[in-house]
Amino acid sequence: MPVDLWNQCLDIIKDNVSDSIFNTWFTPIIPLKYEKDDFTIQVPSQFFYEYLEEKYADLIFQSLKRVSGKPLVLNYRIIVDHSNQSNGHTVLQSEHSPNANENRRTAKDLNKAPDDLYQPSPLDWNPNLNSKLNFNNFFEGPSNKLARSIAFKIAAEPGKDFNPCFIYGNSGVGKTHLCHAVGNQIMEQYPEKKVLYISAHLFEVQFTDARKKNTHNDFVHFYQGVDVLILDDIHELAGKEKTQQSYFHIFNHLKLLGKQLILTADKAPVSIQGLEERLISRLKWGLTLELQKPDLDLRKKILHNKIKQDGLHIADNIIDYIAENVTDHVRDLEGIITSLVAHSLVYGREVDLELAQRVVSKTIKLEKKQITLEKIQNVVSTYFKIDLKEINSKSRKREIVQARQVTMFLSKKYTDYSYAHIGNLVGKRDHATVLHACKTIQDNLDIDKGFRLTIKDIETLLQQ
Repeated sequence: MPVDLWNQCLDIIKDNVSDSIFNTWFTPIIPLKYEKDDFTIQVPSQFFYEYLEEKYADLIFQSLKRVSGKPLVLNYRIIVDHSNQSNGHTVLQSEHSPNANENRRTAKDLNKAPDDLYQPSPLDWNPNLNSKLNFNNFFEGPSNKLARSIAFKIAAEPGKDFNPCFIYGNSGVGKTHLCHAVGNQIMEQYPEKKVLYISAHLFEVQFTDARKKNTHNDFVHFYQGVDVLILDDIHELAGKEKTQQSYFHIFNHLKLLGKQLILTADKAPVSIQGLEERLISRLKWGLTLELQKPDLDLRKKILHNKIKQDGLHIADNIIDYIAENVTDHVRDLEGIITSLVAHSLVYGREVDLELAQRVVSKTIKLEKKQITLEKIQNVVSTYFKIDLKEINSKSRKREIVQARQVTMFLSKKYTDYSYAHIGNLVGKRDHATVLHACKTIQDNLDIDKGFRLTIKDIETLLQQ
């Protein structure tokens, strides 16, 4: 029974991850037990469990729910190595033993809209913070020195200065880490305060849910009771006017009471297309900080810390190679070390320069060719066999609309042009049309494997 259920889950999971990820992180999992609402899987190590929880637990949980038709409690059994150098025997501890190394994940652990009719006490409060992300492992360098210093001051005296605090920068430069560090520091120094970290996407989901249930006032009341509100990736609210209006009222209420507001985005407030002007003006009230790409020394610090954390030995020349070639994202640096750990764990081999080079080459493009909007238009036109004039026309034929939306989506992804500029160049549309096109394409990518392959084929052509 558990094997059948798990095999059906694997069919879903395989459609949502790459083959290399599937083989590394899902093939080693063994389904053990399925009783009532509990499903138990066996994983090969504590590191393996922690990585699954961080990256893929939601995917596993949703797959189980879809196959079983109900939310299940996900249990982990971890193979604990009790061996010494003389025997190497591995023991799987009993699930019910007092010291069993087992972890449980339930529907309650997933981020969801708050129960707006109930204001929990600080002892019951769930701040949605990752305790592993703190100032101790947010290393300082020229790219983040100012932002880190200001964030530390905010944590010491929330609501006093630098309120609101707006942090922006490209994806993967450490915005989310810094937010969690501030939240965790405040929780440690002021345990009575209600600190809440939430992504803009989840805020939108909660808002939509509250409107459907006619509990919008309770939703707003819940957020107005927060002492420190951290909203990550506010640019994702672009074009969502009702949600922005709701956040605007929450923002004003908290600011009036002297509560701390922290926001992040991939651009400065004035550069985010689709945000209401009055909300942008509020964001200008406080301090705006930019996080830039980490420099070489900072990248090495991050790598050394990650290696030490994962208990892996990597030679200095390999660390230098990774730091010199992976220059954009902190996430890429950490992801490469995680991949090296996985290869070492699964295949039982030492990490050498050849392995590092292979992993790096699969993670990033060592030489990125410039992709222009003109090139995107030509590639899309050729791929779909639709004349460029048709794509830029007013035609509402389904195949032409799709080609036009793909052009807009890829233009936003691969160029620095604004929504308005892309719309003007692709059929003289307004920015709202481009926003809608990008959302439509992203929604299709999330659910349609065939469409994902189509976009992947087009992106491969763009790289040539």
